[in-house]
Amino acid sequence: MNAITSAGAASAASPTVTKAVIPAAGLGTRFLPATKATPKEMLPVVDRPAIQYVVEEASAAGLDDVLLVTGRNKRAVEDHFDNNTELEHVLAAKGDTERLEAVRQVTGLARMHHVRQGAPLGLGHAVLCARSHVGDEPFAVLLGDDLIGPGETLLEEMLRVRARYGGSVIALMRVEPDQTHLYGCAAVEPAEDADGGDGDGTLVRVTDLVEKPAREAAPSRYAVIGRYVLDPAVFDVLETTTPGHGGEIQLTDALRELATSDEHPVHGVIFSGRRYDTGDRASYLRTIVELACERPDLGPDFRQWLSEFVLSGRRMAATG
Repeated sequence: MNAITSAGAASAASPTVTKAVIPAAGLGTRFLPATKATPKEMLPVVDRPAIQYVVEEASAAGLDDVLLVTGRNKRAVEDHFDNNTELEHVLAAKGDTERLEAVRQVTGLARMHHVRQGAPLGLGHAVLCARSHVGDEPFAVLLGDDLIGPGETLLEEMLRVRARYGGSVIALMRVEPDQTHLYGCAAVEPAEDADGGDGDGTLVRVTDLVEKPAREAAPSRYAVIGRYVLDPAVFDVLETTTPGHGGEIQLTDALRELATSDEHPVHGVIFSGRRYDTGDRASYLRTIVELACERPDLGPDFRQWLSEFVLSGRRMAATG
């Protein structure tokens, strides 16, 4: 991505962001029956659960304090980032240093914390559950269904925008008009004193937000994707935000109130890099295939098999 210039050091009003909040309380109904007893966040993407990729992204951006907002039947998510002394002992006894290092690496990603979201009241409510842990600090929110491609620097750029401008920062992605009803959509204008250009790294000022609008009511084709850097002022707004779309407390509605005020700016970073939606079954499968193809240990053999499989399928279709 093209770097967004960060002019000057962060002011006292824009302290360094060190905390990340990852909502992980959803029921994963689109993946039933696989998620009947297994949290959707623990579904494997190649050889790691999806949520591990998200924690790794936060850690790589310098966020060393991660709060998981979980719910019932999510104990496996919490356990994944905890020590497993028995497993480590078995691997060490076998001399399996590669897998031992992989297991230990998970527990060393960040200082992990957990809080329960007692009822499925929406993303805004999940974020509000983090208030006692976050306090009066700015913080990042990363949605577990959204994986950002390896090598992308979206979160780092959002943190730089927060350091420069204060307020809140959201990630935006241009989608097709028939897709706007699936997202929160933003009305935007050029940000003051921002670099120009299109695509990755483009900075805009958000002037309005609408949660899952009808196609004809969408303020733009810029959809909010699952990365946020939020000012703690969002907590006071969430406390008084009434249930919106779907009867849930929507984070989009709270950010709209901030964006339309004069006190707490909301900026957007337009992202056109690789993003994977692991909350959708077809996209989840494509994610696994693409990431497996890129792995140096799996890619060469897997790509060859995949090519042969696709070719044989075409032959069958042609002769069928």
